[in-house]
Amino acid sequence: METIINSQLPEFSVQAYHNGAFKTVSSDDLKGKWSIFFFYPADFTFVCPTELVDMAEKYNEFQAMGVEVYSVSTDTHFVHKAWHDASESIRKINYPMLADPTGKLCRAFGVMIEEAGLAYRGTFLVDPEGKIKLAEVSDLGIGRNADELLRKVEAAQFVAANPNEVCPAKWKKGGETLKPSIDLVGKI
Repeated sequence: METIINSQLPEFSVQAYHNGAFKTVSSDDLKGKWSIFFFYPADFTFVCPTELVDMAEKYNEFQAMGVEVYSVSTDTHFVHKAWHDASESIRKINYPMLADPTGKLCRAFGVMIEEAGLAYRGTFLVDPEGKIKLAEVSDLGIGRNADELLRKVEAAQFVAANPNEVCPAKWKKGGETLKPSIDLVGKI
C-alpha cells in the first residue's frame, strides 16, 4: 500500500452546498491555504451528524488558524441542502459540504467503498503547498473527535513553521517540543 502523506492534492472541481447556496469548489480554491477534507459515508445517517456537528462547533477555531474545513460524501449537493433544511443539528454547519456523487474525490483520497458507493471516515490535512500532511481513515462505526484534530492541525502548523522541531505525543500548543538528532524534515 502506497502512502498518501506528502503527496500532492489531486486536481478536482465539485459542487458544494455552503451558506444556503450551491457553488463550485476546486483544487485551485485551496492554493496557499490549509485545508481539512472530512469524508463521511452519507447524509441522513447516524454517526455522521455527530461528527459534522462536532466540526461545526470547532469551525471558528479552525478558521482562526487559517484552516478551511470541507466535509465530503458521495451525496449530491441537492441532498446536502435537503439534509441541512431537514435537520436542526446540520443547520449549524457553516463550512462547505462537498458533493462527490461520482466518487472521484473519494477514490483520489483512497476512502471509496466501491461496493457500497460510500466513503470511509477519512480525515486529511492539506498544507498551503497542496501536500497532504495528515491522513486518518476509520471504519464506518468509529466517530472522530474535532478536539483531537485541532491539536494535530496545531502540531502540523508548528512543524511547518519550525522545521527543526517536532511535536511529541500529547503535545499541545505552547508545549515543549523536541529537536531531533537527525534532520527528519529535510530528508523528506
